Amino acid sequence: MAQQIRRNGTSGVRRAAKAQSRSLTAQRARGQASGFIDRAMGLLPFTEEQWSRIWLAMIIGTGVGAAFVIASLAGVPALAQAQVAAIAADAGFEVRHVRVTGTARMDEQQVYARALATRNQAMPDVDIAKLRAELRALPWVKDARVSIQLPHTLAIDIVERTPHAVLEKADRLVLIDQTGVELEPVAPAKAKGMLRLAGPGAGRQAPALESLLAVAPALTPKIEAAEWVGNRRWNLTFATGQLLALPEGEVEAATALVKFARLDGKNRLLGGKVLAFDMRTPPRLYLRLPDAVGKPKVVAADEQGEPI
Repeated sequence: MAQQIRRNGTSGVRRAAKAQSRSLTAQRARGQASGFIDRAMGLLPFTEEQWSRIWLAMIIGTGVGAAFVIASLAGVPALAQAQVAAIAADAGFEVRHVRVTGTARMDEQQVYARALATRNQAMPDVDIAKLRAELRALPWVKDARVSIQLPHTLAIDIVERTPHAVLEKADRLVLIDQTGVELEPVAPAKAKGMLRLAGPGAGRQAPALESLLAVAPALTPKIEAAEWVGNRRWNLTFATGQLLALPEGEVEAATALVKFARLDGKNRLLGGKVLAFDMRTPPRLYLRLPDAVGKPKVVAADEQGEPI
């Protein structure tokens, strides 16, 4: 019996030793795995707080997705949307901050006035397409990008229109862009140096005027004002105070402007004694001279625009 007891004691000690060895091996393995994960996580550009938010967002997102799927399968998509919004709001995913970028000239309070209507809304309830449409309806806004940045920021990036000219109205001056969109009234002092457009319907003709002036780029910096006459043609006024009357028709007006640019390059018409140049009846060019110098003079031109 004594011999049997000794064998059982030795066996028990061996089993305990093996169990302890396996425990130590498991601990070392877990420590190595944990160390590897910690090192891998340390290489990523996130703080511990940011990781907590990411994991929280993933967990909540999974729950929201499950709720939406269940409600959709039940045939109640409206209920699904409401459930998603409720879960998101309870988790703190609602609009608390609005960040606006891209506004240089316009009053950004106009943007905030529309964006703050979404304040405290759950993120899934924010109608981004509707808000973007409202922002694009503002005169200064050429385009708007709206995005949601979790957990609670609504980011708005505005692309502004560029002032191109000043439209003269009966009671005020208005800034317009290249397409003729009216931006806002402007004081005469701030309108100095900008191209002025006048005449009924001149604003709508701004793109056509831009195309016309592009055929004679050397003259464009010298043009101070453009008047849309009779809803059919342009009168151009240069910085020298001299006026150029162009004919009707896009092709005819462009052809006349190119001819005038060529004549001015050779004869320096701008800055001289001539008060006005009339090219309304091509190929003739009429010159209006001061009364002290003489009567209006008619200069004929051949098809190449050269004086005869």
